[in-house]
Amino acid sequence: MNGYHHVPVLLEEALQALQVKEDGVYVDATYGRGGHAQEILRKLGERGRLLAFDRDPHACEDARRRFGDDARMQIHQAPFSMIGQAIENLDLTGKINGILFDLGISSPQLDDPHRGFSFRTEGPLDMRMDPRVGESAAAWINRTEENEIVRVLREYGEERFARRIARAILRERSIEPITTTQRLAEIVARAVPTREKSKDPATRTFQAIRIYINRELEELTEALPQAVKLLDTGGRLAVISFHSLEDRIVKHFLRTEAKGLELPPELPVRHDQFRARLKIIGKTIRASEAETRRNSRARSAVMRVAERTEEATTDA
Repeated sequence: MNGYHHVPVLLEEALQALQVKEDGVYVDATYGRGGHAQEILRKLGERGRLLAFDRDPHACEDARRRFGDDARMQIHQAPFSMIGQAIENLDLTGKINGILFDLGISSPQLDDPHRGFSFRTEGPLDMRMDPRVGESAAAWINRTEENEIVRVLREYGEERFARRIARAILRERSIEPITTTQRLAEIVARAVPTREKSKDPATRTFQAIRIYINRELEELTEALPQAVKLLDTGGRLAVISFHSLEDRIVKHFLRTEAKGLELPPELPVRHDQFRARLKIIGKTIRASEAETRRNSRARSAVMRVAERTEEATTDA
């Protein structure tokens, strides 16, 4: 496990966005392999604190091995939809100076064939970020009806050949259960009649199933409102996403929170009860050409940043 290398994306940009203070309290909601966490810790003084979350037990094992002796850091094995409750238990709600979300899958998860995330190497078709929880991709794909497979591939993978792929899956699993990554990849490759430039035909299918199995979009939708509530006045929220489905959720949420709830003027409520809780900081941030040359994963990265507003010292 320690042999897998992970290069954090938009590292300097994320640190600048968070405006790390020596005595601040920060949350890395997606520890991964600790690239961002390590640099946040370097900027913290003795009184600073970093709360790191990840639902992957391998990631938490890495965090304990590397940072378990650092009194400034606390490690929580939990999905980021649970950050609100965890931080409330620490009596830190409304006291967090910055929260970072680095969404999607980490390089060690993708590179480990035993995790079943990659169509490039043979391995069990699992795809769970926490292998001890929930249903594996193999279990799901071997029991699910055609229309549901089509829905998942279209909704989470934006796959235009979803119907062809679903029918091929049902046909092949009737002969023998689909249990490995490369068998699924081969089924998809035969079902897709055309190729996207520089993209394996299985890319969208694997993305869709992974997102669905791990409830990634639902997790994000649940976590973002919690994150706002956790922030102190002037605290920063930075979110790095890697595909349009994630970024769409983030973009809509930040715009809504920056605008505030719009109500008909005749309703008998004060406007300040529904004022904006965030202000958007700067423009969308993307990786530089130099970073994308060093790390191809950075090519699709998008970071959005917002700040808890001075006016919103309490939640409605």
